[in-house]
Amino acid sequence: MEQKTYIFEGKTSTEAIEAGLKELNVSKSKVDIKILEQEDKRSFFSILTPRVVKVEMKLKENVEEEKEKKKEDHKKSHEPVDIKEAMEQVKKFLDEFIEKLPNKLEYTITEEDNVIKVDINGEDTGYLIGYRGEVLNSIQTIVSNIASKSNKEKVRVIVNIGGYREKREKDLQNLAVKIAGTVIKTRKPITLEPMSAYERKIIHTKLQENDKVTTHSVGEEPYRKVVVSLK
Repeated sequence: MEQKTYIFEGKTSTEAIEAGLKELNVSKSKVDIKILEQEDKRSFFSILTPRVVKVEMKLKENVEEEKEKKKEDHKKSHEPVDIKEAMEQVKKFLDEFIEKLPNKLEYTITEEDNVIKVDINGEDTGYLIGYRGEVLNSIQTIVSNIASKSNKEKVRVIVNIGGYREKREKDLQNLAVKIAGTVIKTRKPITLEPMSAYERKIIHTKLQENDKVTTHSVGEEPYRKVVVSLK
């Protein structure tokens, strides 16, 4: 494979090389470098002329092949999602899962914009939701993994049980408004309890309407929290 040649510029050879390595996203050991214009001493008459040093870079042969392979792997890994197959796998799991539960439940499964939506309804579904939706979120993670198993791309799945998602969204929106009011009044930031990415997004989105406060997230999953503060 013929090596590709790249030209980079800088005020010094070091600056030009660093710019090239950053652009190519490789270490210095993976390229052949040739300085095209030396950093010779400048004359009095050229001192006001901007200095430009050019360097030539060529990826070493094995590195070039490696980059091409990564491109091909990236293309293969981004093949269209087989949503029909994913839904079949989800249905198979839900049929077996619900059959083993003590109470009678029913479910519907739909697809919108490559997102699979599962609604489970029936009596006494609280144990499937858990405290602040912890059990529900775990079920959603399991179903999402099952949907993605036969696909190279991750399939997004939203599981809702007994209308919990809608109720929780409304509660979080009300909480966001209340917290914003407190922050404006006290002029002090407030850090909320840890929430899932889905719940944090509800807080962020709701408070985008407020021109007096701003939000950001801190911490690591699964303990990441939203901070509400004055702009």
